[in-house]
Amino acid sequence: MAVTIKTPEEIEKMRVAGRLAAEVLDMITPQVEAGITTGELDQICHDYMVNVQDAVPAPLNYRGFPRSICTSVNHQVCHGIPGDKQLKKSDIVNIDITVIKDGYHGDTSRMFAIGDISQLARRVTRVAYDCMWIGIELVKPGSHLGDIGHAIQTYAESNNCSVVREYCGHGIGKVFHEDPQVLHYGKAGTGMVLEPGMTFTIEPMVNIGKRHTKLLGDQWTVVTKDRSLSAQWEHTILVTDDGYEVLTLSPTEAGRQPPPDWK
Repeated sequence: MAVTIKTPEEIEKMRVAGRLAAEVLDMITPQVEAGITTGELDQICHDYMVNVQDAVPAPLNYRGFPRSICTSVNHQVCHGIPGDKQLKKSDIVNIDITVIKDGYHGDTSRMFAIGDISQLARRVTRVAYDCMWIGIELVKPGSHLGDIGHAIQTYAESNNCSVVREYCGHGIGKVFHEDPQVLHYGKAGTGMVLEPGMTFTIEPMVNIGKRHTKLLGDQWTVVTKDRSLSAQWEHTILVTDDGYEVLTLSPTEAGRQPPPDWK
């Protein structure tokens, strides 16, 4: 699949989809607390997307995925299936939202802390957040995709963390996953050159232990092989004429400053 350069009309539709995805995360934030199940979080998000936003939850039935959001807890890296699991104090959880509105996708995820969390959990979550923004801030016409991956990998490893290599960011638009693949590791000066109108996600998965992962029997949930904690943040990015625009930035987010829990 070729990389698609979005027209001004398509970019405006992606702004809308991105804003809606961010709004789902803002809406669910007060509900993410000890005692709630990931399945309940899924149902609340589903109802909001369908009944309030008049939008489509992209993950539902995508290649057979059974739920409307992804919830990945503690050592789960990505694609966790919501279910009966109750969140408990000290957990960290990634909630991944993708909304389709007027045929275009907005894709974003955030980490949430349940009560007091360990220093290791705090560190891996903050490193993952910083990795995402380090990658975002390199986006501009003429940059290489390898520049983004190299900077993310270098920062993570300098903080004694590792970057998952089996899963990566991706182009997005009318199609949920399109070219290019956006690796979160690599060599500067290599890979595709960025052009205005490209849209893709940056979503580094960072582990406090080794980078290796395994796929569980449900054929979706990815976990760290050594059961170490993993964290991920995600935004959908537009390459502009002179830099970047974060299409999924929430009004509650002050640029690169994370929530107080992660300081």
